[in-house]
Amino acid sequence: MFNSAKHYEIGKGTEKNLEKAFYWYQKTAENGVKEAMFNLAAFYENGKGTEKNFEKAFYWYQKAAEQGDIIAIYNLAIFYKNGEGTEKNLEKAFHWFHKVAENDIKEAMFNLAVCYENGEGTEKNLEKAFYWYQKTAEKDDIDAIIELAICYEDGKGTERNLEKAFYWFHNSRK
Repeated sequence: MFNSAKHYEIGKGTEKNLEKAFYWYQKTAENGVKEAMFNLAAFYENGKGTEKNFEKAFYWYQKAAEQGDIIAIYNLAIFYKNGEGTEKNLEKAFHWFHKVAENDIKEAMFNLAVCYENGEGTEKNLEKAFYWYQKTAEKDDIDAIIELAICYEDGKGTERNLEKAFYWFHNSRK
């Protein structure tokens, strides 16, 4: 069933049909297949093959997350942060960003840094924000590189160092 859904989604060996892909993802997700749960959530989130429904997207991301899907966990954090499909909850967003960041996912690492910098869902901690910006910048994330340069320039979470600020600003242009 999952393979049928994938084939309908991309039009492999058959005509592309998002409604049929949605149908087969739903059947497969209901049978406990983690990948189908994630894909079904994405279909609901983006209105592919069905109408957009953030509550159902959240539900299926949660089901996939319970089975260890790290990107589903990241998406839960985003949904909690934005209050989409569930009540806005910055503490839960922070918790899930932290869990995913520990798995070396740069988007979560950056969001975690922002949480620490702004005190969103946790106490404000500029040193921890700097740490996570630095880890993310090392993964060539342009936003993190710029934030790291600002940290050095302003002495946020680290000692002020204009040479390092210049280095990171310069690297942001590559």
